[in-house]
Amino acid sequence: MKQQVQMNEPSRLRIVALGGVDEIGKNMYVFEYEDDIIVVDCGSIFPKEDMLGVDLVIPDVTYLVSKKSHVRGFLLTHGHEDHIGAIPYVLRQVPAPLYGTKLTLALVDLKMKEHRMGNVEMHVVRPRDVVQLGKFTVQFIHVSHSIAGACAMAITCPAGTVLASGDFKVDYTPVDGEITDLQTLAAYGSRGVMAMLCESTNVERPGFTMSEMKISETFDDVFRDAKGRVIVAMFASNIHRMQMVVDVGLRYGRRICFIGRSMVNVSRVAMEIGELHVPPECLIDVDSLDQYLESEVLVFTTGSQGEPMAGLTRMAFAEHRKLQIRPSDLVVISATPIPGNEKFISRVINQLYRCGAQVIYSAMAEVHVSGHACQEELKLMHALVRPKYFIPIHGEYRMLWQHAELAERMGMDGRNIVIPEIGQVIEMTENTLALGEQVPTGAIMVDGLGVGDVGNVVLRDRKHLSEDGLIIAVMAINRDERKLISGPDIISRGFIYVRENEDIIEATREVVRQILEGTDLSGENWPDLKNTIKDELHRFIFEKIKRNPMILPIILDI
Repeated sequence: MKQQVQMNEPSRLRIVALGGVDEIGKNMYVFEYEDDIIVVDCGSIFPKEDMLGVDLVIPDVTYLVSKKSHVRGFLLTHGHEDHIGAIPYVLRQVPAPLYGTKLTLALVDLKMKEHRMGNVEMHVVRPRDVVQLGKFTVQFIHVSHSIAGACAMAITCPAGTVLASGDFKVDYTPVDGEITDLQTLAAYGSRGVMAMLCESTNVERPGFTMSEMKISETFDDVFRDAKGRVIVAMFASNIHRMQMVVDVGLRYGRRICFIGRSMVNVSRVAMEIGELHVPPECLIDVDSLDQYLESEVLVFTTGSQGEPMAGLTRMAFAEHRKLQIRPSDLVVISATPIPGNEKFISRVINQLYRCGAQVIYSAMAEVHVSGHACQEELKLMHALVRPKYFIPIHGEYRMLWQHAELAERMGMDGRNIVIPEIGQVIEMTENTLALGEQVPTGAIMVDGLGVGDVGNVVLRDRKHLSEDGLIIAVMAINRDERKLISGPDIISRGFIYVRENEDIIEATREVVRQILEGTDLSGENWPDLKNTIKDELHRFIFEKIKRNPMILPIILDI
């Protein structure tokens, strides 16, 4: 799609996505006007399958670090990990105040305590509150989502107003009774909106997203028929659904137990700030579960995505210290698979059936609804806001493209639509739209306490090790006597089982021995010697058994 190009316009608003486009997750959007910068969201994303051992992926904020003195604040649309997960890592490099609703900042504060970070300036806002950050005026606008406290934002600067939708849906019967603030959105549309950044997650789905209250009927049926314990696996941050299930459970005389670190922490925080209501006398600890009849127990746990270390997975495989799955249990998985997690969830469901439990999941009953707008809700957002320019965000590329097409079908000029790329600066005024420079971007991998120390080379080695294993050839050489003292010894890990393949190990040892016999062992050429050993062993092993292990020659100087 073509864009109008007029450079050198004064007072341009610059918008750049450091994450959250051509992907679902890692949301981070930078708004820059003259010397003022604000950042909307600061999220993380699950590692891809080929990122072996990586715990988390966060945006590259090199651009923000270079201008950190101009960053006036981070504004958070809601408390999901793909919108707040990178905050502890980014704030160490770009310290700035945080703005968000009560639950959002409570979840951020929990993260800060886990990372032992103090003195973080946080400002709790409520829907329709307005904050002034440099030349930016930002109003928070309530929207329905799968977590309490979700907001869109109207961002106004001298160049004009930009509406950032955040994650939203139009739910006319939400659990908390607070529907998306269509009135305020329409008011901005009437006054004139220069540009809109709108999420695209469910743009491929026609119609409307089902109301959260719809699944209340399903859970009512579940509890009415359940004779044993009911175990519900869900995202810990989905407080609205948690409240709904709690209410149904209490109606049927159940007592509530939370299991799993994130489930316990988030539920505790939500109860402390009044977003989750559970009568104290109805709360029970996991250690006291056996003191109650099975028909009196409702357990909330993590693991709706089949994560190996989550509560439900460990229960299914009898690895949980406190709770084991029984044939009398009814397990409800109240979530749909995040793309890429399907096989993990299937593995857990199969194991739950092996344990004899009854299992209900999204393919069988309406136990989950999306928190994202489908096509008709997206059309409603466009019709209310009526932006001059449109930038689709929060989706893989096909989703962004389809959202752009949806906007064109609603009458928007295709020249006023930009499908963004990560790191591409978009510059605009009321009368111009242009593409600026490309800023440094990428994905920073978090592995344990290491941030950014795992890159493509390390991942390539991990992949190599996981596929073909490792051979270490160890030898001790006296460089003064130019003589082999001991070895070569061959150590194999993940390549072959040594005891059953001693002939191959001995043949490998002989290859190294022959190389050493024909080589000057004075030490001056040991780097070349190691390369020769690697090359010859690669050739020999591939010819022998068609495998390509990682080979590490180690020479000890005796």
